[in-house]
Amino acid sequence: MRIALSQISPKLSKDNFKLHVEQIERAKSEGAKLIVFPELSMNGYMLMDAVYEDYFLEDDFSQFYKLSLDLDIDIVIGAVMKDRDKIYNSSLYISNGKILSIHHKNNLPNYGMFEEARFFFRGEACNSFNTKFGKSMMVICEDLWSSKTIDTISSNKPDILFVISNSPTRDFSDDGILSIEKKWLRILSTTAILSATYVVFVNRVGFEDGIGFWGGSMVITPDGKVKKRAKLFEKELLICDIYDNISNIEKYLRRGE
Repeated sequence: MRIALSQISPKLSKDNFKLHVEQIERAKSEGAKLIVFPELSMNGYMLMDAVYEDYFLEDDFSQFYKLSLDLDIDIVIGAVMKDRDKIYNSSLYISNGKILSIHHKNNLPNYGMFEEARFFFRGEACNSFNTKFGKSMMVICEDLWSSKTIDTISSNKPDILFVISNSPTRDFSDDGILSIEKKWLRILSTTAILSATYVVFVNRVGFEDGIGFWGGSMVITPDGKVKKRAKLFEKELLICDIYDNISNIEKYLRRGE
């Protein structure tokens, strides 16, 4: 299965449809059957009070529903969603002209530069769902920094876990490598091993209000190794081939390779 990791720098507005369509069409030209965008790819990150005006409803994504059918490609996006008068930081999995699953971010950071708990409602579930590529799950950034979430993923044993993120640049270590990148790699690798799953991590790049995002999107194998990684701080469409519909026994054996 060929997937595309779209490491983009979205605008801080609802005007990101064209960027997504261009990336989807490019991914399809590269033979991808699935494309994954970062957290809040449709809105940008530092929205604050604008979330109450710049939210999306399910009907707003009809253009993506049509593309998923016409191009035979599945699409994972991040967006501000309104559901029953509540505003969420959400990820959506679109396939065959419809939404297969929506995940509302469970763990909302509210420290330092983060103020998500002021503007979003907290999601209450982390569920698996079936796709043409096997059992899948989605989480958003801070969700994965919770042992409860990792335990839920490990119990479900999905074939693929999608982790979309807006992780900002901070904390360089003495060797000049981003400390936050090292921490993410440990968490992603641990989750992959415990869950015997492929982990697809897509992080954005670019700047908003003086905050920079580092990118470094990557695919982690079930044995916790990096299969392919995007550049730091640069826009990139990373193409990667992974196995699909792998049995639990096969994934377990690969962990020992």
